[in-house]
Amino acid sequence: MSSEYTDATFAQIRDTIARLQSSIQDLETLLPLLAAPLACLGLLPPRFGQYNISPLSSGQVDCARHIPLLQRALLEHIIPTWESILRQEHKYDLIEQYFCPDVISFASPAAGQVALYAYSTILSLQLRDASVSLLARLCKAYPIEVLHSVLYPSTGRTVASPRHSVSWEDCVRNLIAIPTKVANYTEGKSTSHVLEYGTYFADMCMRTEILIYTSSSRITQERISSLTYLLGKLVNVGVFPPSIPASPAQPSFFRSTLSVMRTRLGSSDGSRYSALWNRLCLDLPSSQNLRTVMTSLFSSLTTPQDGLSPEAHTRGVVKREATLLRRLIGTLGKDNGELLDCFSAVALGRSWEEGHARIFACWGAVAQGSDKNREGLELFLAKVLDIWTDAEHVRHSLLSQHRYLTSLLLLTINQFPAPSPAHELALSPPFVRSISTYISHLDPSVRRCGMLVAEEVARAAGKALNFGEWEGEDQGRPWCRKLRDLLQACDADADELEEDELQHPRSPMSQPAPTIPEDGPSTQIALEVPTSGYDSDDSMTGYASPASSRSASPTPSDLEEIERDPTVRVGVKKVPRPVYLAQLGEMVRSSGGLQGGNEQDTATKNEVALDVAEELIRRKSGYGSELEENAVNLVYGFVGLQDNYDLDGFDQKRQAALNALVACCPRKAAPTIIEQFFTNQYSTDQRFVMLNALALGSRELTSLPVPDLPGGHALPTNKTAFPSKQLPPALHKKYVTTGDQLSTNNPVQHLLEGISQLAIEKGKSATEDKVPELVRERNLRVRPSSKISEVTPTSSSARNALMHQLASVNSRHAKLTSFSDVAAEFFICPLIHRFWQFLRDEQAREARSAHQPLLHRYRSAGSGLVLGALVLGRMLETLAVLVHAARNAREWLHVIAPDALELALTLGTRPVSRGEGVDEDEDEDADTGPGAGGEKSSKEAAVLTAALELSLVVLDGCLDLDEGRSLGLGHTALLMSTGEWAGKVFGSLEDGAKVLGGGGVQEVRLRRAAAGVILKVDELTAKWRRSMIELV
Repeated sequence: MSSEYTDATFAQIRDTIARLQSSIQDLETLLPLLAAPLACLGLLPPRFGQYNISPLSSGQVDCARHIPLLQRALLEHIIPTWESILRQEHKYDLIEQYFCPDVISFASPAAGQVALYAYSTILSLQLRDASVSLLARLCKAYPIEVLHSVLYPSTGRTVASPRHSVSWEDCVRNLIAIPTKVANYTEGKSTSHVLEYGTYFADMCMRTEILIYTSSSRITQERISSLTYLLGKLVNVGVFPPSIPASPAQPSFFRSTLSVMRTRLGSSDGSRYSALWNRLCLDLPSSQNLRTVMTSLFSSLTTPQDGLSPEAHTRGVVKREATLLRRLIGTLGKDNGELLDCFSAVALGRSWEEGHARIFACWGAVAQGSDKNREGLELFLAKVLDIWTDAEHVRHSLLSQHRYLTSLLLLTINQFPAPSPAHELALSPPFVRSISTYISHLDPSVRRCGMLVAEEVARAAGKALNFGEWEGEDQGRPWCRKLRDLLQACDADADELEEDELQHPRSPMSQPAPTIPEDGPSTQIALEVPTSGYDSDDSMTGYASPASSRSASPTPSDLEEIERDPTVRVGVKKVPRPVYLAQLGEMVRSSGGLQGGNEQDTATKNEVALDVAEELIRRKSGYGSELEENAVNLVYGFVGLQDNYDLDGFDQKRQAALNALVACCPRKAAPTIIEQFFTNQYSTDQRFVMLNALALGSRELTSLPVPDLPGGHALPTNKTAFPSKQLPPALHKKYVTTGDQLSTNNPVQHLLEGISQLAIEKGKSATEDKVPELVRERNLRVRPSSKISEVTPTSSSARNALMHQLASVNSRHAKLTSFSDVAAEFFICPLIHRFWQFLRDEQAREARSAHQPLLHRYRSAGSGLVLGALVLGRMLETLAVLVHAARNAREWLHVIAPDALELALTLGTRPVSRGEGVDEDEDEDADTGPGAGGEKSSKEAAVLTAALELSLVVLDGCLDLDEGRSLGLGHTALLMSTGEWAGKVFGSLEDGAKVLGGGGVQEVRLRRAAAGVILKVDELTAKWRRSMIELV
């Protein structure tokens, strides 16, 4: 432990940080903890001064030591818990003051340090919505130049240069990484406009230019090193593109700053600004960075539309751009060898237009004074000649490259003051050989480039040479004539164009464009009033009415004031919004025993708890162990919660809370729900809620589509047994029964129908090949063209919407658990094993009372009990959904599949109770349906259907994973028994046997499930029949 923690001087601030990292019970405790450190730093806003009831002594808070710890505590503990309440009470500014001090505190020395540490702290943790909003505020209030002034102040002595350089490099890396990290967090979704890639770096380029301008007043080596590091990072990011980007999303440094740079270079202190840019270009980290900057700058220059125009305005544009290059990059010469090499690589390494050639040649000529830079011209001419005289270039370059280099060569020679280098050039053997190579070229346009250079060099050397053939409009003759006319004068001798002349060239047709206000055209309409002051339209004249004696109606602000009046709200206690899961559990399940007291308070607590439960549970899923510590208690509370006060949306909110518990904490919530399901104290509705939570939570963990919650958006109800007309909505709602509502709002059944239908459709093609009639019909059918495909009207849009909704939930909270990792241990196996134990206990209880009279016998399959047909069928449907979602689990083939199939076969063939399926008014010896297996009772249709659909899901999964090998060879007897059972059920239905609770849609589902199991068993046994002979 460091000496700082052993020093009693910092005991108070250490205690404050520790309390912020622990649970805080109320807002009155939190606000003083937030206000004290800010007041010690001088950053506490005046309106929060009343909360500084425990001030810290002077010097308690050290920015470098304590601010990162405070910021981390706020991001990890306070903001996830208290953000909504602080915003509701308009106290969230205290949190923001720890990251982005306001304008009032901007002048404080501690404000810049707090912002500097805020960038590092936020980006070192996992991003959240609150972190992104804080970053957006920081980028606006504390940009790069402000942070630079914190580390390199313009006044006073710069302290600890090595330490500050390391801090500056960390700061630059953090700022550069912000758009990428935010984009990864949002996953392409909409975010703050300030943090979008193009907008962010465009603003950063402008801020960097401002930083360079302010640094030009005090040039030191430390400042130059910091600026070159920043420019090098910007080069690596790509804000210096080789050409002007067409999309605003692609940032460009010079597109954002060049107009401002022109103005600054022409100001009174432009010489210092120019000198700093010259130093920065030469001190860039590598020559490759300098080439990238020069390429981007050259592509951003203003070039004439007609590159060979000899007009004075065009020459002024060229002279102005060349002067800009000299002021920004420097002057070409022997002292700047690296600059000359980089310029030659950029100017000669790619193809530019003739306008750029004029600017490059003029740049080589312009110097600080009125004299021309002969040394720079000579060096640059040597570089150009090396390329122009190269035989490979003459033979293989394109015509555009030939014209660019030819114009660059002639314009460079034309810029020389007397004496011209043409005398030496005309006698140079490489030059003479290159002329011969050009003249022998097969392309006449390329050939004339060499002929033109030969004539112009001879003319400059005082010799006479004329090849002729310059008249005409083909084979490059017009281009040669325009270049010859351009060489009659020198661009370096032209007058430099001013800013206003460049933007608005002198022309009789140029007129100022009409200006449009930024807020758009005015929407006010001017009405023409007669000069007499009287409007003859009587319809616009109002009737005179006497003043009313009644008082005016209260305004919304008056109503809010009355609502807040404590004298009016006597006896009404406001229930605070829970911020911790322990508080939420206390509201739905009191730890003090039986709840008593005011019923109004209890109802309000339940309503507030249900409103915030799902949001709070999902928000806590990524923070520490709070959710795991409170998950069991929350399950007890929400499962046992009843709608005693007729609350709005009670069922939907309770279901959503349990779904969130299963999805966010499956290792604790799922076993607890399974344990409570087999407890006899719950109603049928509460058991359905438990099963829905298991099924929907597993789907969410598997990232599968999740249907709407019961009561939210009703599922389709148009699947009726017989065609009929539905009553009007009011009467339909009046006469709808409880059974209809349960069937309509049953997401588990809705999911299982889709799963079983998909399993049946998979085996259709394999089974059709075995029926000769179907094969013949398929071969004779006229098939449509393969180029035209019909889009079937499925619910893909709804499915995509559900997936998008699920993805938005998962993007905000990191998914820590996959369902395949917890399916066997915490969902399926506990549910199956707990059922077998429950069934054993119930049958033992029935056996103990079997000798009693009929009235006193215990029946475990009564209405509303676990072994009743309604609950038992829903449990099997839920198990089928869980088994389908767990296909990727490692235990699926050898543990989950055989256990689930055994359970389905047992419940479909054996009675679970002595009185199962027997009507009390009938003789107990009657056998009324299939599936009984010779027993004195028959299975109800709901249980039979669910058991067959569970078997169908298991068989389909085995065929998909290993073609049924593990089930067919390892559990042959179980497979054969399943096929025999399904065949008997299907045969009985075909013979006209009636099933309890059957008819309508239920009978259709039962027939379909039985047929699907028969087909799946047949498909599986057909593949492994020979290997199964010895095992049967």
